Amino acid sequence: MTPPLASALFPGQVTHLRRRPHEHRLAYRIVSMLIDLDELEALDRRLRLFSVGRFNLFSFQPADRGDRSGRPLRVQIEAAMTAVGVVPDGGPIRVLTMPRVLGWAFNPLSVFFCHRRDESLAAILWEVDNTFGERHAYMIPVEGLDDGEIRQHCDKRFYVSPFMDMDLTYAFRVRPPGTTLSVVIELADAEGPLFTARHLARRVELSDRALLAAALAMPFQALGVVAAIHWQALRLFVKGLRLRPRPAAPTEPVTLVSPEFRSREVHAP
Repeated sequence: MTPPLASALFPGQVTHLRRRPHEHRLAYRIVSMLIDLDELEALDRRLRLFSVGRFNLFSFQPADRGDRSGRPLRVQIEAAMTAVGVVPDGGPIRVLTMPRVLGWAFNPLSVFFCHRRDESLAAILWEVDNTFGERHAYMIPVEGLDDGEIRQHCDKRFYVSPFMDMDLTYAFRVRPPGTTLSVVIELADAEGPLFTARHLARRVELSDRALLAAALAMPFQALGVVAAIHWQALRLFVKGLRLRPRPAAPTEPVTLVSPEFRSREVHAP
């Protein structure tokens, strides 16, 4: 009997709300994929419409994520875990991301859920891409659940939106992928909450039929996400918001965040 997969599809919706200086809302649908790094070979073998490392209707290129060096993702993620004080024990590492569709993808955010062998969450790595081709990640230990929800904080270190200042703080609230998924990211400044992004989704078991249905429902997903980002940027500019200067990206790929939420920039070897 074929064992069940931890990997799955998560079709859902992303919403953005900016509160100041003008209220602005955005909503769009996406299909994310939860990929267990230990299941890559099995996924490539079992599914006709999904491939690892080669072209297909849906595909996952491991070198697309992490530091783009081609080093195994598990090696990279476990190095960052160790550097932040979390000892890896070989437990599952699962990334929530948008796969390539017909060879192309853009992921504003990919989330690595780093588990212990007993399936408890040890840490989360938040990997952020901007539209300038830059990337930075935040590795944060998991300190426990609050009514089933993980709450984490860190200072913003990486330029994402040209309409957002750098002197901001992230608050992450996540209900890890199960039958459903909830990820809420709030940006705040000295005056309080400024921007909230919310991703809500429901699990769909992986199969070629499910992949085909997802492709038919959103055939131009990655292009749609990029188009939505730029269209909303134009609307914000028309509303009177002005561009913030873009600083250089952090010199190292990962910011490690202590349990006390004091962040420091270091290189994850």
